[in-house]
Order: sequence, then structure tokens, then C-alpha cells
Amino acid sequence: MSTHVLNQVKPTLQGLQQALRSEAAVEPDAPVATEVTSKTQVIAIYGKGGIGKSFTLANLSYMMAQQGKRVLLIGCDPKSDTTSLLFGGKACPTIIETSARKKLEGAAVEIGDVCFIRDGVFAMELGGPEVGRGCGGRGIIHGFELLEKLGFHEWGFDYVLLDFLGDVVCGGFGLPIARDMCQKVIVVGSNDLQSLYVANNVCSAVEYFRKLGGNVGVAGLVINKDDGTGEAQAFADAAGIPVLAAIPADEDIRRKSANYEIVGTRDSVWGPLFAGLSQQVADAPPLRPTPLSQDGLLGLFKGETVGRGVVLQPATPADMRGKDVVETPSLEVIYDDA
Repeated sequence: MSTHVLNQVKPTLQGLQQALRSEAAVEPDAPVATEVTSKTQVIAIYGKGGIGKSFTLANLSYMMAQQGKRVLLIGCDPKSDTTSLLFGGKACPTIIETSARKKLEGAAVEIGDVCFIRDGVFAMELGGPEVGRGCGGRGIIHGFELLEKLGFHEWGFDYVLLDFLGDVVCGGFGLPIARDMCQKVIVVGSNDLQSLYVANNVCSAVEYFRKLGGNVGVAGLVINKDDGTGEAQAFADAAGIPVLAAIPADEDIRRKSANYEIVGTRDSVWGPLFAGLSQQVADAPPLRPTPLSQDGLLGLFKGETVGRGVVLQPATPADMRGKDVVETPSLEVIYDDA
């Protein structure tokens, strides 16, 4: 390429880079926190990463559609894998990625660019920034702003299911709870400390915003990979929320899910389980939970599992330096009380 052509291209690239930097520096407008429709149930599902939220939601939404319900599944996890099981492993174009591409093309985002259908289930992914290049929570806020522009509050669905990562406690991921964007929350957990720690954090967030006048409640807990040890059930009892379903740790479920196969169908052996979950999700009222203290959460598990009995031994300056420390007299003057 000639020097003359390079000199012409360079200002264009610089202008594009500056435009992108300027756009990134602008905070998105806050989403409108009004009710979607009088009949729509907007439900946010939270849980620890890898606990099986996407598996649960893909099968739940599929069963709901088979029951004649109009259901929209929205992935709000930066991994953008909520819809992968529903679409047989195929990646769904994300709203944020599509919006950025369309803006560079000078075109508007259409609903058909980001929302796709399988057997009556409508599904989309919000997406998020590339690793190390942005804030996932801010991406969530921006994604909901784009949904507003696409007419989110005018859509006619019976259920809108929002799949949120529960490990992250920043404002973007707590958006549905903080701004009353959903009527109720469902947590997915298992019989392990880490997933119940996340579930307890979600309950704490709900309780916090209830004290501030919020209306969102916890409808219940879905136990995934249930091995029968009972810790998740004990957590639900202590937090004052019901168990909506217990999905067993079964090899058939694991194998079929790994092959991107939906098991929540009418003719599946697991069909009645997801039909029951669908009914529970529809009927369960939003409750005000009772979050556990850290000691209360640890108390659900056997001592050898969580290390109870360990004494916290304070460290000394000598411990920190790895050698003896000569104590230097303080020059501070201490006056006796007059």
C-alpha cells in the first residue's frame, strides 16, 4: 500500500477509535423500572456459576412452552451460555455484540437479529464485554437499555425468565431486585457450601431491598444435582423459602445435557419433574426470606466438612518477618487523667 493511501486511511482509523472511546465513556441510561404487563410474570433466577441454572431454565422454559405458555428466556450471564442447551449447542448472537456491530454499520437492531425461537420458546442473550475489556454489570445495564428500545414493556408473554449469575454482587447483576424489575426470584443450589453461600447472598440482597421499600421476594429454591444429603433442604427451611423441585444427580440427565439434549419434554422420563416445577414456578408467591449468618450457614454442614473447631491464632510481627523483632519503645506521651 502506498504512503499516500496510508496517510488517508490513518485519520479515518483514528476517528473511529476516538468515536468508540467516546461511546465507551458515556454511562447508559438507567432502565425503566415499570411493570412489564399486568399478566406477565418476570422471574429472575440466580445461582452459583456451574450449578445448573442454564440446564434448569432451558428445560423449564421448554416444558412451559409445551404447556401452551408464552415464555421468553433471557440470558443475563456474560458467558452467554443460557440458550446453548436450548439451541443444541449453537451460539446465539448477543444483544450487546449485535448492537455494536449494527452501530458501526449505521443500522438499527431488529428483534429478529437477537431473538430466536425453538418449539415455542423465545430466547436471547444479553452478552457482555470481552475478558478484561469492560464491566459485566455495566454490560447488563446497557443490555436492558437496548431491550427497552426494542419494546420490552410492550411484549406479550406469560413468563419472562432472566438467568443471572449469582456469584457477582455488583449493582448490574442485582438490577432486577434493586429496581423491582421482576416480581420474584428463584435460586438454584445444591448440597454444597459454595452454592448455598451464593443462595444466601441472594436472599440477603432481597431482604436488604425489602427494607428499602422494594417488593421483590424469593419464590423458592431449586435443588440441582441432589445427592440426598439434605443440606439444601435445611437451608431452605432455615431461610423460610420452599423447595420448588429437587433434580437428582442422575447419570442419564448428565449425559443428555452434555449432548445438548432437552429432557424437560412430555414424553421424557423427566417430564413430570419439570411439569411440576413449571406449576411451582407459576404458583409460588414471592416471600421475604430470612438470610442466615455465616455461622448459621456453616452449621448446616458437618464439622469436618467446614473445619469447625479450628482456632484463629493471631499473627505477630515476628511471624510476619520470619525473625525476632526488637521492640522499640514508643515516643507517644500518655497523660494521666486529671
